[in-house]
Amino acid sequence: MCKHRVSLQPDDRLWLKKLVRWGIASAAKLGHARILLLTDEGPDGPRWSDGRVVEALGVAKNTVRRVRQRFIVRGLEGCLCRSPSKQSLNRKLYDPKYKDAILAIIHSPPKDHGFNRTTWRRKDLHAALIQSGVQIGKNYLDQIIRNAGYRVRHTTTRLTSNDPRYREKVDAILTVLSHLKRDERFCSIDEFGPVAIKQRGGRRLAGPNDNLTVPQFQSSKGTLLITAALELSTNQVTHFYSTAKNTEEMIKLLGMLLLKYRRCKTLYLSWDAASWHVSKTFLAKVAEVNSIRHDLKQRTPCVRLAPLPARAQFLNVIESVFSGLSAAVIENSDYVSLDDAKIAVDRHFKDRNQYFRKHPKRAGNKIWGNERVPPTFREGQNCRNPRYR
Repeated sequence: MCKHRVSLQPDDRLWLKKLVRWGIASAAKLGHARILLLTDEGPDGPRWSDGRVVEALGVAKNTVRRVRQRFIVRGLEGCLCRSPSKQSLNRKLYDPKYKDAILAIIHSPPKDHGFNRTTWRRKDLHAALIQSGVQIGKNYLDQIIRNAGYRVRHTTTRLTSNDPRYREKVDAILTVLSHLKRDERFCSIDEFGPVAIKQRGGRRLAGPNDNLTVPQFQSSKGTLLITAALELSTNQVTHFYSTAKNTEEMIKLLGMLLLKYRRCKTLYLSWDAASWHVSKTFLAKVAEVNSIRHDLKQRTPCVRLAPLPARAQFLNVIESVFSGLSAAVIENSDYVSLDDAKIAVDRHFKDRNQYFRKHPKRAGNKIWGNERVPPTFREGQNCRNPRYR
């Protein structure tokens, strides 16, 4: 009778079966798991003998006995985790003096060791270690650095606004959006461009013999500048093509929105702190639209302004729609003329508006047309994509 009997709990046996079936562990760990499953003497175990396990798995008999013994002494986790041998403990990988020497150099700037760089490279770090008398291979160097928790990461740029009324303005917009009624509309407004119409590169599917190139010097076929408004409750985009970014274009857009949403009671306009968005001429036009005389004559909605904080373009929801436009019809494009590009833009917005008319969704419930982030007003996301703007 075997001295070290393996008896697995039902949950442990189920976990070992999944481990063996998925094969996501090392070969040694999977081998030990198979031995435990076959030698299990529990209620559901096959209770194979050591000889039968050796014949089935092609392992040594001492290996089967050692796995049994480890299971009794260390338990299931200790049996599957391989412990380093005494010989391996003497390697440079586990020698603290090598780790201390490497981390000491990493914590110092490369220029202190004669390298005209601001960050360490693998070959420079290895050369600095050799110069200091530490003989170690590059493979051990990589493992020691990785075991110490070091990883190569990109620095994240934190989006900030210097507006002293930042919290007040953001809370005001959130309050309006949370209490928006059926007869009210909230429009996010901005301009896209100017974008020169020429052959543009980007990511695309390419065959094995395709050599994708874009000429460095090209003649522009025209300039595309779009002024647009995204209505958040219906997810509809209103746009037209402009020749400049000024107050006249804002007044033109205001007229289009008043005509389109003339049956609504209130129309909220939200945009960044550009000068032409809050000019005296435009504010005078808004005051005229809200006057009693204009209301009795034209029957247009009351216009309310909900401006974004200064330097907070990343909160402008329509920027997300513009990123989808760039990915769909600007990137990898080679239009014959400016009119050809305008046709593609018109079709993009037409298809988008038609989709949300058939499937009514508030902005943010659906990403359409490769938009970078959901087009919804949230402080925790960046609607603006610097790649395409």
